[in-house]
Amino acid sequence: MSKKWIYLFKEGDTSMRNLLGGKGADLAEMTKLNLPVPQGFTITTEACTQYYKDGKKINDDMFEQIMDYITKLEEITGKKFGDADNPLLVSVRSGGRVSMPGMMDTILNLGLNDAVVERLSEKSGNPRWAWDSYRRFIQMYSDVVMTLDKKNFETLIDEMKTTKGIKEDVELNAEDLQELTQQFKAIFKSKLGSDFPSDPKEQLIGAIKAVFRSWDNPRAIVYRRDNDIPYSWGTAVNVQMMVFGNMGDTSGTGVAFTRDPATGEKRLMGEFLLNAQGEDVVAGIRTPQPIEQLKEIMPEVYADFIRICQTLENHYKNMQDMEFTIEDKKLYMLQTRIGQRTAFAALKIACDFVDEGLISKEQAVTMINPRNLNTLLHPAFDAKILEKTKPIAKALAASPGAASGQIVFTAEDAKKWGELGKAVILVRLETSPEDIEGMKAAKGFLTVRGGMTSHAAVVARGMGKCCVSGCSEIIMDEANKVFRLAGKEFHEGDVISLDGTTGKIYEGEIPTKEAEIVDEFERIMDWADEFRVLGIRTNADTPQDVKKGRELGAEGLGLCRTEHMFFEQSRIDAFREMICSDTLEEREEALAKLLPLQQRDFEQIFEALEGNPATIRFLDPPLHEFVPTSEEDIKKLAKTKGKSVNDIKDIINSLHEFNPMMGHRGCRLAVTYPEIAKMQTAAVIRAALAVQKAHLDWEIKPEIMIPLVSEIKELKVVKDIVVKTAEAEIAAAGIDLKYEVGTMIELPRACLTANEIAKEADFFCFGTNDLTQMTFGFSRDDAAKFLESYYEDNILESDPFVKVDQKGVGQLIEMAVKLGRKNNPALHVGVCGEHGGEPSSIAFFHKLGLDYVSCSPFRVPIARLAAAQAAISNK
Repeated sequence: MSKKWIYLFKEGDTSMRNLLGGKGADLAEMTKLNLPVPQGFTITTEACTQYYKDGKKINDDMFEQIMDYITKLEEITGKKFGDADNPLLVSVRSGGRVSMPGMMDTILNLGLNDAVVERLSEKSGNPRWAWDSYRRFIQMYSDVVMTLDKKNFETLIDEMKTTKGIKEDVELNAEDLQELTQQFKAIFKSKLGSDFPSDPKEQLIGAIKAVFRSWDNPRAIVYRRDNDIPYSWGTAVNVQMMVFGNMGDTSGTGVAFTRDPATGEKRLMGEFLLNAQGEDVVAGIRTPQPIEQLKEIMPEVYADFIRICQTLENHYKNMQDMEFTIEDKKLYMLQTRIGQRTAFAALKIACDFVDEGLISKEQAVTMINPRNLNTLLHPAFDAKILEKTKPIAKALAASPGAASGQIVFTAEDAKKWGELGKAVILVRLETSPEDIEGMKAAKGFLTVRGGMTSHAAVVARGMGKCCVSGCSEIIMDEANKVFRLAGKEFHEGDVISLDGTTGKIYEGEIPTKEAEIVDEFERIMDWADEFRVLGIRTNADTPQDVKKGRELGAEGLGLCRTEHMFFEQSRIDAFREMICSDTLEEREEALAKLLPLQQRDFEQIFEALEGNPATIRFLDPPLHEFVPTSEEDIKKLAKTKGKSVNDIKDIINSLHEFNPMMGHRGCRLAVTYPEIAKMQTAAVIRAALAVQKAHLDWEIKPEIMIPLVSEIKELKVVKDIVVKTAEAEIAAAGIDLKYEVGTMIELPRACLTANEIAKEADFFCFGTNDLTQMTFGFSRDDAAKFLESYYEDNILESDPFVKVDQKGVGQLIEMAVKLGRKNNPALHVGVCGEHGGEPSSIAFFHKLGLDYVSCSPFRVPIARLAAAQAAISNK
């Protein structure tokens, strides 16, 4: 028995969304509700997958079923496909499992040819409608199926309107449209060397193939990647009897929402056009009328529409986005789907639905896309101005938010200009840890190199600043403080604007509006906390970042990168002295200058946490990242150390590494220079003791994390240093203090030997950024150069540095958790890589039974909501 590739609308329902796609399932559901739906059939998503397996061909079995279902549709409608006297005309539309508005293709009026249009023109008494439908069909078919540029046809329409002295398409009469049709056919033949197809079956198969192909068009690929839609899902195709909104002033077409998608207000919002087809509303060729005016023009149709809107919203228990057509005062519903909305509207609608008794709090939590919360927490550009402004380039949307400012090319200039009260955008080939002070001063960052987990991206997300990274179109000349982009030179002081939510770059200043937290946000977050199981911590390196994370709901500190504390000017000199020392005594002398400064940092962080847990990672980057680069700083260091400039340069050169990612860093630094670990341990423990003494009602329990461990013996060596130092400090203070020593799991070998490492670790925290690098062998800063090709060839569907790779990296995490807990049942486990703030990754970590995820402060609400949704869906 052959596979069933096709279903009539009356054979399906909304539970078959994966098979019928969203549009097909909802058309079937509306049919079940006895709503006025033009009937048709759906070719399944499985057929699309098979089409690609068969080398982009429709196999014989599928073809026969398509023809069989055309016959069934003829029986339902009483019309005949290709018959001149009583023609069945159809639309062919895409329909993925989830809505992808505007990403794939549609063809209307299919089945028309010269004979059919002549007979329709004569029989209907409405020749304008007949020829208008035919010219539209030729135009859409040529564009979508034959990939002829639509401008070929639009130019002809514009020329005719100019000749006739008219402005609107609707002012063209039947003779004009007939003439245009002949011109369109002539263009078709001249460009493609063949006549426009007149056989409706040939037209239909061509259209179905085109819709299948559109699943793989560039805009669909980008949309799928941005919205976590797997390539393997495919799209369904809906073949539906045409109803016509272009038959005159008693016909029309429109789009409406059951609630305001911008504000969430409970009111019908929509637009319609008389004497038009669906693409006219979207294309903006004519100015549509507000839906309320339909009440005056066709009161009975409006009353029907209001009733249907209420039926659909009550049935789906969600805001609906609907398309409709009116054919000679009869209303038809062409589509309903869950309407896209702003984050602000999403929160209001969810809360209102709960208050109206339509849904539970649990359902309200699942209604909101966690990613959309970003737009609530960061500044955004004025949407009306943005609509009229063309970007000069687009790169990676590395950290959300919006900012305008004057271009600066160095961290030093960013700091200097910032202190003068200027808004600046720091533009760099790539940023490094030593840029930290300039990054604090800048409003946003633009980098030529680097991906979604580059230094610039990670720091920007932590600071809540916008960042656009990996803009390889920029031709940079840092020495002369100028870059070229979009054929223009940009100099220091020129103003640009960055949208870190979209990755777009604009010339000049665009006004921004500050983020505002609404009451509905707090309600939804409170409900999310009721349902989630995963703990949520924040990654933060300063007391200010800790406070922001706590304000947004973090329950502790999951990652404090202590190296960021060394880059401030008052500290970097002492750290450089330590690096350039010849003896242990000299190194300890330099570190002694840093100890009280680090201690004060940790005290402020413990104060900000108010007794919540704190994971503090010891020094991780290689030492070459801290050495001076300017001649002035090198001379200063030489003078302090009593060495020659050449001696200092020799030391700096000796620190060069061929592959710093795998070099002298992480726990290897503590093994080589145990005095660094001693100093950091003393700073942490002294700070904890001081804050514990000041706040007896808090439990201060530092979690000291040793980075980049791959072998139990190296962990034990460093842990012994930490424990010996900590115990001595605690004994000297005479105060009882608990602390833990754990490790950051970021190497495949650590995952494979987690059963051994767990014997020496109180906790595991997965550094998924480095674990992804090490597992794939991809550099997170260089992967952008080839990932686009990987997406196009379907080697990868998403950036593994953004969304955790569950098959490879995920398996390593799962293995490490199981092995670690087997040997150490008390082991607590978390994630502090960037994946800790990504919703689909959070769902995966929930399934693995992790204790918490940690992310940058502004992603904490996203993590809270995503963790709640994971718990609800896995009940």
